[in-house]
Formats: sequence, C-alpha cells, structure tokens
Amino acid sequence: MARKPIARVVLIIILGAMIGSLFGQLLALVLPEGVVREFFLREAIFSLGPGTLGIGFFDITLGFKIIFNVTGFIGVVVAIYMLRWY
Repeated sequence: MARKPIARVVLIIILGAMIGSLFGQLLALVLPEGVVREFFLREAIFSLGPGTLGIGFFDITLGFKIIFNVTGFIGVVVAIYMLRWY
C-alpha cells in the first residue's frame, strides 16, 4: 500500500467531519423531539480565544472553536474508512 500525503489525509478527515455535521443539522430538521434527537445532536465544544494582539497601528483578534457531535464523529469514521481507496 502506498503512503498517502498527510495533507490529503487531513483534508479528507476534515471534510468527513463537516459532512457529518451537516448531516446532523439535517437530522435536526427531520427528527422529532426526544432521546434519539438529543443523542445525535449533543455537542461538546472546545474553544480558545478570542485573543487580541495589538501592535500600535492595528489589532488582530484570533479565536478557535471545535464542536464535536455524534454525526460529525460518524463522518470522520466514514472518511477514514474511505481513505483505504483514495
């Protein structure tokens, strides 16, 4: 098996997470209130910032937030599985 470039692997995993999260948002529109909906849409949020760096004549504000949910995790697993063929 040939080694894959790390940039391609990271890009595919990020795309899998984004597609999984989009699928979760679509499920939120379809599923009725209840335990199943809450299970798929429960989120864990990790954030850093915002932090401001001021250098006299300009300011830069940076921040970073990652939101994990079950559907995003499923998207990552599917993306990793699909890496076997791409």
